[in-house]
Amino acid sequence: MTVTPKIAAITERIKKRSKPTRDAYMAAVRAQYRDGPRRVRLTEGNLAHATAACPVHDKQNLFGNTWPNLGIVTSFNDMLSAHQPFETYPDIIKAAARKAGATAQVAGGTPAMCDGVTQGQDGMELSLLSRDVIAMSTAVALSHDTFDAAIHLGVCDKIVPGLIMGALRFGWLPAIFAPAGPMPSGLPNSEKARVRQLFAEGKVGRDELLKAESASYHSAGTCTFYGTANTNQMLMEIMGLQLPGSSFINPGTPLRKAMTELTARRAAKITAMGNEFTPAAEVINEQAVVNGIAGLMATGGSTNLAIHLIAMARAAGIIINWDDMSDMSHAVPLISKIYPNGLADVNHFHAAGGMGYLIAELLSENLLHNDVTTVAGGKGLEPYTKEPKLAGEGEITYDQAPVTSGDPEILATVKAPFRPDGGLALMAGNLGRGVMKISAVKREHHIVEAPARVFDDQNDLMAAFQAGACEQDMIAVIRFQGPAANGMPELHKLTPVLGVLQDRGFKVALVTDGRMSGASGKVPAAIHMCPEALKGGPLAYVRDGDKIKLDATKGTVEVMADLSARSPAPAPARDNASLGMNMFANQRAVISEAEDGASVLGWI
Repeated sequence: MTVTPKIAAITERIKKRSKPTRDAYMAAVRAQYRDGPRRVRLTEGNLAHATAACPVHDKQNLFGNTWPNLGIVTSFNDMLSAHQPFETYPDIIKAAARKAGATAQVAGGTPAMCDGVTQGQDGMELSLLSRDVIAMSTAVALSHDTFDAAIHLGVCDKIVPGLIMGALRFGWLPAIFAPAGPMPSGLPNSEKARVRQLFAEGKVGRDELLKAESASYHSAGTCTFYGTANTNQMLMEIMGLQLPGSSFINPGTPLRKAMTELTARRAAKITAMGNEFTPAAEVINEQAVVNGIAGLMATGGSTNLAIHLIAMARAAGIIINWDDMSDMSHAVPLISKIYPNGLADVNHFHAAGGMGYLIAELLSENLLHNDVTTVAGGKGLEPYTKEPKLAGEGEITYDQAPVTSGDPEILATVKAPFRPDGGLALMAGNLGRGVMKISAVKREHHIVEAPARVFDDQNDLMAAFQAGACEQDMIAVIRFQGPAANGMPELHKLTPVLGVLQDRGFKVALVTDGRMSGASGKVPAAIHMCPEALKGGPLAYVRDGDKIKLDATKGTVEVMADLSARSPAPAPARDNASLGMNMFANQRAVISEAEDGASVLGWI
């Protein structure tokens, strides 16, 4: 099977652009390939340290060099709903590994923070920076060189990208991801958003707001809207690092436990000690990255992945940019509607056909590369067109996923899509380059021309709204929010405020060098603007009253003012930065721009 000419051309230019770095990466990876267990290079003292706390049975097999050893890298903590289920995974994996003739050890832990908890708080300034910390902590976990494959336990916003980045720097090891799954459906996301807007207008109190929030976020598992966490799970599946159908099974169910056991058994089979050696570096190649972008467009996924995918690809020596994503958006239509692109949540998506239907539909129209390697084995992505079912005591069989959508309001076809494009627009002009998620923005809001209201802090906009000073057409410019300025926090708490103004009939948009959220919704927002204001980007020269035109139909964002004679606005003082935030000052000093992945690791 071949992909469409458009996708083939995008793939070939990525390969050509990446050839020097990809060749160097693969040469370094292949130099690490070797038969047999990794631990045979350890000294007796090294091995004694690595096995000292093991049960006798595991120790004997580790000493005997006959069983593969699986390393578990976990993001477990029990404060975050998405990661709480991982508490029991190591024991499940160890037991399943022993039955499969393997041992397993927890190699290390990575931090896992939640944008939902830190939204609008000081901690959000560490959110994006935490991704590279996670990548480095993954490298620390795998540095002992005692593992023949790694099982990565992660779900949410920065955790999965960080785990992949770390795994790819140890790309000679097979890597397989075991998700936790979404919490069961609670209060509909649209109702939660309605209550948030009412609170922003002062029409309901905190008690009613907390009641709505708690009814939405109510149990273990990921949030049910299609934000960054659930976009990550889609990516892991469509890029071949996760078992077919494993993304959206609820925590605490027999099927979820059986899938985790199957993941352990599969990890044991794909080591260099068997006949199905599947190193991570050969799973994540240019075709797999393009497949990931296709999945992002087909599902209307989180704008955060417009940064993370770039960093993930660079960890494997592959260079992509927003032009590639924009062109893929024109090549792949939107065929899924999950909140904020629709009313359904990920549980409804899963029930309507889920990933099996989605991948089969995209394959049928040549919108995915099928000449790829995956952790599932078999022929390309064909195993991913099937869905898992329980068969007997903890056993899993795979049936063909539905060939027709269970709900055409949630999953459509490529021939009759919800949008002819993927809903992600490259925004470029004399204010720089950024991206805009238009899949959830009504077409009447795709073009906004209005005077600028300039703020250097999101709280200043909130205060102006509360004071009644925003009752006008306006394009809110929120600057000095880039990676180097303050870690590029999400500005999602502005969504209810801007949504209120839009509902009152004003023409409203946002332009920022910061991020929004995976839940970015109805207000047009040109985000991730590069160069960022702190580095002399054009946003630093904009003044109140400057006319700005944002046109998502043309992909342009322009200021109708001569900026050449102006001096840049000074960066706001950070005298109130907490000691914890200041720990990351060195990272902010060297971090790259958003279109380069906003990374401090500098692979290239």
